[in-house]
Amino acid sequence: MPSDAAPLYAGLEERVLARDQIGASATLYDLLRAGEGQNAIIAEAVRIHAPYTHVPYHERIDDGYVNFVNNDHCLLSARATLNLARLVGEDSAMLPLAQTVWYIPTGLDIWNQKIGRAPGHYTRGFKGSIENPPAPVVYWPDQQPLALSGALQARLETWLTHVHRGQVPEAYRIFLGLMENPAERRPVLAELVFAGLIDVQDRLLHNRSFTTGHKAYRARATVEIGAALGWDNAHDVLYAGALDIAVGPRWYSTYEMACNAVKQFIEGEALHAVPYGGVSAAERAMLDNTGTLSAGEAAGLADAILRGTEPDFIAALVALLKGGKNPRRILDAIQLAAAEAVLSTHGAPNFSGPHHCYEYCNTLGWFFDQFDHPRRLRLLFVAAAFLQRVADHQRGIGDFSANRIAAPLAAAGMSAAEILTRVDAATCALAAEESVAWTLAYLDTGADRAALVRCLALAACKLGNDPHNQEIAQCMLMDHAINQSPDRDILLLACAWHTALHRKYGDPLEAARRFGAAMGIAELTGTHMAPVRPV
Repeated sequence: MPSDAAPLYAGLEERVLARDQIGASATLYDLLRAGEGQNAIIAEAVRIHAPYTHVPYHERIDDGYVNFVNNDHCLLSARATLNLARLVGEDSAMLPLAQTVWYIPTGLDIWNQKIGRAPGHYTRGFKGSIENPPAPVVYWPDQQPLALSGALQARLETWLTHVHRGQVPEAYRIFLGLMENPAERRPVLAELVFAGLIDVQDRLLHNRSFTTGHKAYRARATVEIGAALGWDNAHDVLYAGALDIAVGPRWYSTYEMACNAVKQFIEGEALHAVPYGGVSAAERAMLDNTGTLSAGEAAGLADAILRGTEPDFIAALVALLKGGKNPRRILDAIQLAAAEAVLSTHGAPNFSGPHHCYEYCNTLGWFFDQFDHPRRLRLLFVAAAFLQRVADHQRGIGDFSANRIAAPLAAAGMSAAEILTRVDAATCALAAEESVAWTLAYLDTGADRAALVRCLALAACKLGNDPHNQEIAQCMLMDHAINQSPDRDILLLACAWHTALHRKYGDPLEAARRFGAAMGIAELTGTHMAPVRPV
């Protein structure tokens, strides 16, 4: 880093480790005024938090009770920052980064947070203050690369075996060794994300201990941030993201179902009690399908997933694949069904299943588009299974009903620009019904979708304190740009609904107001944004 920026980064590290959101943010503003760029700041932020955002295990058993230990949101927020900065407009381009830095001091040492021994995001619900908390703990120290010999596929299998067995330092060392050859990095990174995508639990209802695909999101963040920084400068990113892939517990039963479904219904082979492996010619052939789905086929698939049982969606997927339908276009339809699940959820605390499932479908689409992984066909079955369980979960808790959206009558006499101001105001006021109604009104005008995308992205970035939720909006907006379904505008409606309604923590507008005031951005300090509370 430039020598004149070194003291500022040292100050950022000090404030982050002191868990001081306001002080860390003030240092960020100084870095931006000094001309430091987004990627340089992200690199240093990841370096600072990487040692302290791992946990020994993603479950605890406390006095006979199973408790979930969350995955890291700091890295996920940094990944979303890269994409949101391009969507929100030049004046507010650093707001996503400001939300990331605001969050990081609250995201350290989740293990101690979950048992009330450290302050942060996960102790917001604890009563009383935490006196004399310990310094953030390093549970998994960084490691040196371990080079293996042999063909790349054999080395990848060795790595995945260590991941499967939960041999965390060994798996991480092997992965570092695999990344040392630039010519092999793409298949290595593909296998990292694949290892996350196959790790999805097999039930949801009445569980609070589940992965909800977080290993995949962390792996994807590793890939995107590492690529943005350059792999020669991305060791801290690997430490923050790749090490966690082997941390337990790991759930592979859904992926096993997908393997067996392909074996039986695509390859036509009866299952026996013998080990299986590899990718057959029949499975590979399905990846070359080019057919598109009709509106009726897409609706039928959504109905089988959201309102059917597990055999129903398996049969629907197999029929589409055998009918020559492109797996990527099938995934487009699954994404829209996942958006429907978000729109069918009405209670703020109840979005965990639907919005994580949406992010899984988005990550899987990105995986299809980025990597030519030979086993990616099976992940369609995993995504559909995940979504079917989410729908069952929402029915089980009594929160799964159609969202009756109607544009406000007043919209008839308004311009598209005037309607956008209502979208922003309603979303920032957390008025979900109004937000989605005004979004529909804008869509009804037929005006350019790009302006609406910017409006929704900026609204999502204003609402902070857990920027993983901003990442959900970013996923929906990303998919709207590339999903080929004619009904993809549902993604914009789901984005507005989720952004306004998902559970908020503390004062969700505080970080945006502070950033706007510090950087002189009037759009972030307008009349609908309450004044900054004094320090």
